[in-house]
Amino acid sequence: MRKAQAKKLPLAPDPKFNDILVTRFVNNLMWSGKKSGAYNIFYDALEKVAKQTGEDGYEIWKKALSNITPGVEVRSRRIGGATFQIPSEVRADRKISLSIKWMIRYSRERNGRSMAEKLANEIVAASKGEGAAFKKKEDTHRMAEANKAFAHFRI
Repeated sequence: MRKAQAKKLPLAPDPKFNDILVTRFVNNLMWSGKKSGAYNIFYDALEKVAKQTGEDGYEIWKKALSNITPGVEVRSRRIGGATFQIPSEVRADRKISLSIKWMIRYSRERNGRSMAEKLANEIVAASKGEGAAFKKKEDTHRMAEANKAFAHFRI
């Protein structure tokens, strides 16, 4: 690296819940710079979640995100001609990033009419400990557990 690493710009909190995490989620959800469209999708999804469960959609979304947040992951490292999957702790910032990306990715892959509906279904599933995003977290943890014999190679 030649220069200092770029500073992270602070995010503005979202207008409805005044939460920076919501803004971060919406920024990942956004396509082609259409932020207002992404906000509409997110807020519609939370309304659908509230209708389905009868509870606060925002709280269920936060619970779903915490349910799919990984604690450990495996990183590939080449040692002596062989590539090992080495389990390592996930940095706090990366934990949030991974959980947001997984939720959006697997909600896009779901069946449904609109993105808001698909996202709502994924949020409800993740809050119950089900769904593809939760399965991804479980698989990541399982892979780290299976490769813990190589933990001594950690950097």
